[in-house]
Amino acid sequence: MKNIYEFSRDDAYRFASQFGGRVKEKGNELTFQYCPYCHGGSNSDKNTFSIDLTTGKFKCLRASCDAHGNMITLSRDFDFSLGSQIDEYYRPRKQYRSFKRPEKPIESKEPAIAYLESRGISSLIAREYEITVKQDTTNILVFPFYDEKGELQFIKYRKTDFDKGKDKNKEWCEKDCKPILFGMKQCKNFEQLIITEGQIDSLSVAEAGMINAVSVPTGANGFTWIPYCWDWLLQFKEIVVFGDFEKGRITLLDEISKRFANKVKHVREEDYLGCKDANEILLKHGPDAIKKAINNAVALPINRVLSLADVKDVNIFELAKLKTGLKELDDTLYGGIPFGIVCLIAGKRGDGKSTLTSQIMGQAIEQGYTTFAYSGELPNYLYKSWFDFQIAGRNHITENKKDGHISRFITTPNQELINNWYREKAFIYDSRIIEDDEPEDLLKTIIRAIKQYGVRVILIDNLMTAMYIDEKQGSDKYDQQGRFVRELTKIALQYDCLILLVAHRRKNSFTTDANDEVSGSGDITNLAGMVLSYDRGNKTDFDKGMTENQRKLIISKNRLFGKINLNGILLDYDEKSKRIYGSRDDVNKEFGWNNTDGFISVDEDMPIPF
Repeated sequence: MKNIYEFSRDDAYRFASQFGGRVKEKGNELTFQYCPYCHGGSNSDKNTFSIDLTTGKFKCLRASCDAHGNMITLSRDFDFSLGSQIDEYYRPRKQYRSFKRPEKPIESKEPAIAYLESRGISSLIAREYEITVKQDTTNILVFPFYDEKGELQFIKYRKTDFDKGKDKNKEWCEKDCKPILFGMKQCKNFEQLIITEGQIDSLSVAEAGMINAVSVPTGANGFTWIPYCWDWLLQFKEIVVFGDFEKGRITLLDEISKRFANKVKHVREEDYLGCKDANEILLKHGPDAIKKAINNAVALPINRVLSLADVKDVNIFELAKLKTGLKELDDTLYGGIPFGIVCLIAGKRGDGKSTLTSQIMGQAIEQGYTTFAYSGELPNYLYKSWFDFQIAGRNHITENKKDGHISRFITTPNQELINNWYREKAFIYDSRIIEDDEPEDLLKTIIRAIKQYGVRVILIDNLMTAMYIDEKQGSDKYDQQGRFVRELTKIALQYDCLILLVAHRRKNSFTTDANDEVSGSGDITNLAGMVLSYDRGNKTDFDKGMTENQRKLIISKNRLFGKINLNGILLDYDEKSKRIYGSRDDVNKEFGWNNTDGFISVDEDMPIPF
């Protein structure tokens, strides 16, 4: 991720077009008639602002302005896009609360020290990590989360006298704080990082004399911290996962091993000594037992051979599935499309495949999954517009009628609510590629999105345009198709994600087998775990009452369950909301954006609440 952005002259000219007005090129500089920051001041000074066309650095010569920086600075200050990947890396996706930096370390108050000592953690460690109690309380611990630069980003609370019968929450955190790892400031080097689930556990590791002990902010299932600690964590030579040992498994291990390229180790089951976590080991067996557990940590096995008897017994009917929102289809598939496969969706041009798949992506977000879309046929803004109409629903779309024409739009307040609802759940491949630029390998981008953002549902619309992004020089077109889909199936299986792959039917087909009608290599349908066909009806269908506005959804391959439906599921289309629905579906279904409490308010330089 280092040096992700490389300056392009085109970026300077695009910025000038959007924000600079008149410009002229002089030598290696692009000079603006007026500075976009100060606009020439009260005297309307001209030609004081310029961008170096070699380096991308800019400066305003007016002393009272003195604006300076580079294209990343302009991107942040003027909400100017340098591409979605670069924007995600250099500009925060969400505005979080900020706290004033403490002038001196936070004082560890006596009740906090006394409690930690009861858990085997000394006052020395309590003070090093600045653990205290909340104002006017003695039983609520405060854990300040500092980033590697010493900036306070996240604050968590924990009751010391928790009563399950009366209290709903044992731990909670300040609202709208940036999620990061606890203990980042206290790390000493980039050799080995020890990650625990709870803060008491990471303090126990520190008590045992092991450096670089951190813990996650919101428990075993909360991984919102990863994008904000990504580059910092990748600098470590190895990661030791010291999660809680529960029901025969170590928490955090699966997710961290999937997402990070570092060497990942874990504490062995026998070194937990029958205990649940690091703090229990410290209390029962002392600091040497913790040292031994970490020093004996083992890497995850990498061989590809195992005894069949050791393969986990799984009821395939209880596997995780994505509900499509089309009840008849979901019922046929025993609850939805299963994860870990490539689901091929085929049809002729203009029949609505993209509409169907974008609607399924909306359903994925509604179910809490993070999504990534590649749209090879639609510009990103058009994909978003279509997608937003489906999310909004017909009851939240405004119509204007003029001169016999109908225009439709989503009101600004509702659009902002929709954007906020899926802001960290929906990502899209940035297809705004300058002709001379080398496009980034799509398969690598997908893997990075899975690891860094936790993507579980991926849409590739469509196969032919996506394939050419990953084109290998000199290879046959059909070999490329087979290779590309083969790599997709590996990704789906390895990361337990669902990949929706859109492909066109052949223009002229004389077969009645829907699987054989897909344009391209036979490997495409052979490798797919499921094949759906979405088409207009034929003469026989129309004779039976099917209309021109309806479509037929056929399940022609279902590797996991074997159950297919060649007769097809009849679906209607609502022009206003762009939604597709069957006879048992509610076309007016409300998505979660309409249940929000409203916008997030951010207070700058908010004081520390203790």
